[in-house]
Amino acid sequence: MEFWRRKKKARKCFLKSGSMFLQQLIADCNGMSNPIRMFSSDQMSKATDHFDPMSALPNSFWFTLYKGVIEGRSYVIKRFSEYVVRAEEANVYNDIALSARVSNHSGFLKLIGCCLEFPRPIMVFEDLEYIAVNERGSLGSEDGPLLPWNVRLKIAKEIATAITYLHSAFPRIIIHRDICAKNVFLDKNGTAKLTNLTVAVTLPEGKSWIEDRVTGIIGYIDPIYARTGIVTEYSDVYSFGIFMLVLLMGREPLFVASNMDGPEFTYYILDYARDLQERGELIEFGGGSKDMRPGQMKMFLDLALRCCAMRNEDMPKMILFWNLYAGSSDGTTTTSIRWALSFGTSILKHVKDLLERGEPLDEVTDTFYTKMVKDMTSGQRFQMEACVALALRCCGKVDESRPKMIEVAKELKRIQTSL
Repeated sequence: MEFWRRKKKARKCFLKSGSMFLQQLIADCNGMSNPIRMFSSDQMSKATDHFDPMSALPNSFWFTLYKGVIEGRSYVIKRFSEYVVRAEEANVYNDIALSARVSNHSGFLKLIGCCLEFPRPIMVFEDLEYIAVNERGSLGSEDGPLLPWNVRLKIAKEIATAITYLHSAFPRIIIHRDICAKNVFLDKNGTAKLTNLTVAVTLPEGKSWIEDRVTGIIGYIDPIYARTGIVTEYSDVYSFGIFMLVLLMGREPLFVASNMDGPEFTYYILDYARDLQERGELIEFGGGSKDMRPGQMKMFLDLALRCCAMRNEDMPKMILFWNLYAGSSDGTTTTSIRWALSFGTSILKHVKDLLERGEPLDEVTDTFYTKMVKDMTSGQRFQMEACVALALRCCGKVDESRPKMIEVAKELKRIQTSL
């Protein structure tokens, strides 16, 4: 009797969830998607030992990840929290539909299938021994060692490429809306994967924006989007700029630090940099820099600044990141006179002044970067400056001044292979 009761409940859940999934699939991508497999509730329960917490990976408030074996093959199993299903049920099916659509791209977790026989739908991903990036942009515990610079740069490039795919590969632009360190995984080959499309939104065909409720992680949310509710591809650009700064500085977007008098305060990463500017102090680079290639610092700085620019027309699209990885060593660009205000530091203001006067950036070497980059060559400093500048440009206060993700991706590619 219990067996048939469970079967009846599973069928009821499947019919309800299947209907909602189909509706979302049609709404998001006109019903066109990569085929995925349907798993049974029995397979899910057995694979996770009835969702035993001991088989769970470090998780989020919104979902829990489990490692499980089905038919002799290892998978990552994503189970949404009860809160998500109760509050925003459509988001669950949105994640399934969009993940299926992008699963063949190397920049995303590959969705194998799902199970709709529970009140809370379950997603099943390919298991490539994923490791989650933490809030400081490193691996493991929050106080663990930071990643080498070349790994951080590679992560930035690969995530920029994934976002570019969302923005440009389909007739209707997909905005992720939740780009942050904790939604990035590294597989066993060190390839970065973007995940969690729960709150992603698909713009109407031919449209560049939509008005919707504000969602995302504090510290990563675009201020324009937070103020107006208007979602554009530049909302992702801003979040990506913050992600770049997290990778660069090895700090969370919201962290505790001491001021010059000693007491500790909670800072946003951008506010912290402004405070450094006012006190004439330096922005720190988290971790060593011996693996930097010449010129990467300057190019990263320039691209970061464009992502933080004040107007959309000054912001690169994400494809520009790709260009930066393509081999050009020319990272100098003209930016708005207000970019220092968007993420103020003494370094950035000084670099801006040098660029406007047409003077070489080598002058920065003996002044503002002494503590931060004392073990770098001049070429390596150039490369780091470019990375910071790009992140700051992504974080501009006005949409029109930010780059698009396709521009950002090209620039990051050029940084990686520069000089």
